[in-house]
Amino acid sequence: MGSGQVTSSEPFDFQGKHVTVAGLGVSGVPAAKVLHRLGARVTVVNDGADERARAQAAELEALGITVRLGDGDSLPEGTELIVTAPGWKPDKPLFTVAGQAGVPVWGDVELAWRLRGPDAAPWLAVTGTNGKTTTVQMLASILKAAGLRTAAVGNIGVSLLDAVLGEETYDVLAVELSSYQLHWAPSLRAHSAAVLNLAPDHLDWHGSMEAYAKDKGRIYEGNRVACVYNVADKATEDLVREADVEEGCRAVGFTLGTPGPSQLGVVEGILVDRAFVENRQKNAQELAEVADVHPPAPHNIANALAAAALARAYGVPAKAVRDGLRAFTPDAHRIAHVAEVDGVAWVDDSKATNTHAAEASLAAYESIVWIAGGLAKGATFDELVAKSAARLRGAVLIGADRALIREALARHAPEVPVVDLDRTDTGAMRAAVEEARRLARPGDTVLLAPACASMDMFVNYNKRGDAFADAVRELGSAEG
Repeated sequence: MGSGQVTSSEPFDFQGKHVTVAGLGVSGVPAAKVLHRLGARVTVVNDGADERARAQAAELEALGITVRLGDGDSLPEGTELIVTAPGWKPDKPLFTVAGQAGVPVWGDVELAWRLRGPDAAPWLAVTGTNGKTTTVQMLASILKAAGLRTAAVGNIGVSLLDAVLGEETYDVLAVELSSYQLHWAPSLRAHSAAVLNLAPDHLDWHGSMEAYAKDKGRIYEGNRVACVYNVADKATEDLVREADVEEGCRAVGFTLGTPGPSQLGVVEGILVDRAFVENRQKNAQELAEVADVHPPAPHNIANALAAAALARAYGVPAKAVRDGLRAFTPDAHRIAHVAEVDGVAWVDDSKATNTHAAEASLAAYESIVWIAGGLAKGATFDELVAKSAARLRGAVLIGADRALIREALARHAPEVPVVDLDRTDTGAMRAAVEEARRLARPGDTVLLAPACASMDMFVNYNKRGDAFADAVRELGSAEG
């Protein structure tokens, strides 16, 4: 854990500057408007020219902003800065040309960071392969329980630009950051930050696991109070060791076991803090009970501990941690109990869009009929199936890359009955639910934890989860 004097980014005068915004969409449009308002000469470039892009272009052109549709690769003449949508890959020709010309590239997070005022709210930042949104929402709930003005912002859907430039004032912000956003945020310096876990994901974008981890690790750069890491995931601790932080910043671990000094953990059903207490060699502070966390699945307890660590780093009292966790309700499609039919529990974890998330979900139940499949995004399933085989009563496979999971099951769980559904129509989920019902026995859990993205069959994981829940409720009503 390196240490050195970390300076904040220099203010940037946008008046008259030629700024290219790369990409329309959720981040590009507000970024273009903000830059235009600040006096920059803005050109927006966008790969696509579909109906939505044309509508957004018309909106911006009405303000006097230049938009080039269907050409996201060439650098507009005179560009002095690029502000990119986070999803644009680093190897795009636009960025290669910019690098050769010495033109800096920022993301919308970097832009928001640079536009903060001198008295701006500090950021408590969270990243990781899985659990980011839940942890940030838990953190915001804890901060609110302490009476602080806060909001959950960033990759969670609330624009950081809106939070930084809006009329509302905050004491502190709970910020979710993706690896994409961190890649394009070179001068971000959080008060405290957490990397929840690291597993292969988005490797097609980053190019390698090493590059992915490096981008995640940027969240620790310049931290002032605490770098929070996962004791069970050594890669997160390695990132803390490599980070250049401010003098006095501490490494704080969280664990599902008994915590050591400078850690938060679990003792006999109690979440305890041995990091932010006096004489942490001997003392521990009770924060909450496991039963205060909803749902109390192991990976969600880990999320709660990470959120508690960041809140405690900010000075929040123990009572606010308990009250905030009790008040928190997770978003839909995150290990959500849908119904119980004939003694079988039906659980929707459609948000488990990669193997790491599915593994955590499968670990929460003893006897499972697993509904899985979709777009694998380059993932392999041998490790997931091998770790979860003993819990599987059966599996129902759907989606474009289901054969990859079927082959892993054949290798590592050959005795588990598998139903391979070769259909992608709107009734496919209903058929999957019917097949799962046939395989399940009283006491089992039918778990939708696809380990894959949804876009081969559904608009997003929400629609996939809705289709599952609707089919399960039809089962229940038919029973009734």
